[in-house]
Amino acid sequence: MRPPRSRFPAPSRSCARSSRGPRRVPSVEEELARRLASGEEVVLATVVKLDGEPPSQAGAKLLMSRDASLAGTLGCSEFDSAALTDSASIAGSTSPQLRTYRHDLGSIEVYLEPYAAAPTLLVFAATPVARSLVRWAEEVGFRPVLVERLADLPAPSTGDLYVVHTNHDSEDLVETLEAVLPRKPRFIGLVGSRRHTGHHLEALRAKGVPEEVIGRIQSPVGLDIGARTAQEIALSILAGLVAIRRGGPGVWKSRNG
Repeated sequence: MRPPRSRFPAPSRSCARSSRGPRRVPSVEEELARRLASGEEVVLATVVKLDGEPPSQAGAKLLMSRDASLAGTLGCSEFDSAALTDSASIAGSTSPQLRTYRHDLGSIEVYLEPYAAAPTLLVFAATPVARSLVRWAEEVGFRPVLVERLADLPAPSTGDLYVVHTNHDSEDLVETLEAVLPRKPRFIGLVGSRRHTGHHLEALRAKGVPEEVIGRIQSPVGLDIGARTAQEIALSILAGLVAIRRGGPGVWKSRNG
């Protein structure tokens, strides 16, 4: 004898999938950590004080780029829009600031904190020194990009730029320098003594590059730690880049070397 059929149909597959509920939205803190790990520039807004009864609460947070909201809210669209309007200037100032945003029901005081983009390190030429630089640079706060050929040069990005060319015999070295110098890197260096790199600098002079620009090109490159192997040379270069970024008194190799 067959069992009686249920009056209630079995749930469809689509219903079974929907029972899992909506996809979890990352918290502001989680999104901030993810963005910082990828080296992005962001601004975090936090409500620190309320006056009246505005549609907000102390501790409310909004994470933004210069032109878009990324996660969270300050309580209402008016407050979010006001903070977003200030986001670009806050990011450019590199220092936290307080702002007051007003609503018909009251106002909020907001602490806006900028997080600068990780500096980009362009490493030219696929050499053993370059591979070590790229492998270690991220661990000390840089966003390394290996550029094997000038044709692979990425578009400019936000944040400080550091440039190291690791092959003084590269055929397109002068063209590479011409391409990156207009980006005004905070540091630019050539691996090799002046005996090996001097003719490249002379070629830049012949092309009309100003002397003050050429004078910013460091060669040889790396702190004087007695480095000999490719890994040691990469370590000396990276230590020098950290010294520049943090304002430390690193001592570079002599330009007469």
